[in-house]
Amino acid sequence: MKTYPVVKNQEVEVTITDLSHEGMGIAKVDGYLLFVDNALPGEVVEIKVLKVGPKFGFAKVMHYIEKSAHRNEEINEDLLRTGIAPLSHLDYPSQLVFKQEQVENVMRKVAKMPDVTVLPTIGMDEPFGYRNKAQIPVQRIQGELTTGFYRKHSHTLVPMEDFFIQEKEIDEAIVTVRDILQGFGVKAYNEEAHEGFLRHIVVRRGHYSEEMMIVLVIKKTKFFQADKICAAITKALPKVVSIVQNVNEEKTNVILGPVNRVLFGKPYIEDQLLGKTYRISARSFYQINTVQAEELYNYAINAAGLKETDTVIDAYSGIGTIGLSLADKVHHVYGMEVVEEAVEDARTNAEINGIENATYLAGKAEKVMQQFAREGIQANVVFVDPPRKGLEANFIESTVQMKPEKVVYISCNPATMARDIALFADKGYKVKTIQPVDLFPQTHHVECVSVLVKK
Repeated sequence: MKTYPVVKNQEVEVTITDLSHEGMGIAKVDGYLLFVDNALPGEVVEIKVLKVGPKFGFAKVMHYIEKSAHRNEEINEDLLRTGIAPLSHLDYPSQLVFKQEQVENVMRKVAKMPDVTVLPTIGMDEPFGYRNKAQIPVQRIQGELTTGFYRKHSHTLVPMEDFFIQEKEIDEAIVTVRDILQGFGVKAYNEEAHEGFLRHIVVRRGHYSEEMMIVLVIKKTKFFQADKICAAITKALPKVVSIVQNVNEEKTNVILGPVNRVLFGKPYIEDQLLGKTYRISARSFYQINTVQAEELYNYAINAAGLKETDTVIDAYSGIGTIGLSLADKVHHVYGMEVVEEAVEDARTNAEINGIENATYLAGKAEKVMQQFAREGIQANVVFVDPPRKGLEANFIESTVQMKPEKVVYISCNPATMARDIALFADKGYKVKTIQPVDLFPQTHHVECVSVLVKK
């Protein structure tokens, strides 16, 4: 049986030498790697080993012997326990440096491009209370409907009412809706037994419009007293313009089910982004940090150096926020998105904003790109904003065959961005700089913008 330098429940003094990409402290005991919650580089701590594995283990701090000068002492440890704000123990200027270094690391290790300049991360003046959307689980605890968030790596609910990174109006709405439902005797869903009624309360809020949507994720189709409940919610929350019942009958970790039923008002809210108005439905993808999304898109559009004669492809276009933001600067925008409802939203959003030079198609980006090539659609500039898994290899191949002058890559995952940039480089596209933008303060996530130019 293999032995390790430490064993479970052992207590040992260590020095934290680094942060993992997820924001956990890193320490070594005789070369053995330990990941430690709520620990920062330079700190000397007494830890207790929680888990030991073949390559690394996990531990928690029992006592701080020396603390970092960059530690934020005013933290709620529930934010760390649940993973809501895993970097909230690190002061904000240091968070921005940490994210810049994470991008530098992947460009060096994954892309093998240490010479690419990673610019300082664009941060926020107020890096909290920024989320315009919340998806909050509900459980029955001591006979009461309780909202909060799951402890990391578990489905144990930690009761919470202040989520720190959500707009305060959303936090208040969650408590109000929960208490109204409690008053009507609504039962919480029991995950283990797959019984009960209410699974999640989802709230979307327009940052500028202040319109609010409440989505009640329910296990059953029948919703008794729905009219009375809606009346109580809208009386207590006058900004609510939409209440939606989402039906999720499956035993699953996926939050939203396939069926939406409007109980009150509109099936969407509206909000503004860079002066354009967008309809946002229950299932629409919309950047959760409106202020920083405007920073991100402004940088990307300006860095692209667009001309009035340009034809632009907006891949992974969602409800059209990127393509419609730049449409008045170019000849035509072609967008593609796999979610058909989002395509309909994009077309509607173009109409709302009086934009006539934007065309949106439904389908996988890699397949629509091939279709565009067959139809002779030639783009000067291609914008991509893919999911965390990055771009498919055949999408990159189709893009290269089109020979655009520039590819503007917006990424929510620096590691897959670095991989894809290397693939583009092999095809003759060069990147000089990468701009990180902090859309998710207090977390380890970071967005990036890079412009790849054809050699």
